[in-house]
Amino acid sequence: MDCIFCNIVQKNTPAAVVYEDDLAIAFKDINPKAPTHLLIVPKEHLTSLAHAVPEQKELLGHLLLVVQMLAQEKNLPGFKTIINTGKEGGQVVDHLHLHLLAGHKFNEV
Repeated sequence: MDCIFCNIVQKNTPAAVVYEDDLAIAFKDINPKAPTHLLIVPKEHLTSLAHAVPEQKELLGHLLLVVQMLAQEKNLPGFKTIINTGKEGGQVVDHLHLHLLAGHKFNEV
């Protein structure tokens, strides 16, 4: 499997890493859509949210807590969290990832 995010996790592809623990890694998006645009990626390859199983609920919760921690560390007064799922949902890389966006006011969804 040739997954760019797996390569980042394995340190085979460089990234501007801002956080890492045993379960996740976070890095700056190379094509930012906001002044702050981070990607939070599980180290375990999971194709998308649609592929998650109940046994991964702790991992999924952990990813959200990483978003919260990064937002607090960066003193973000507000932020947007996005999980694109599937090609029709805008997912470009087939590895689950959360977008943390901040730095300007977002329109309501």
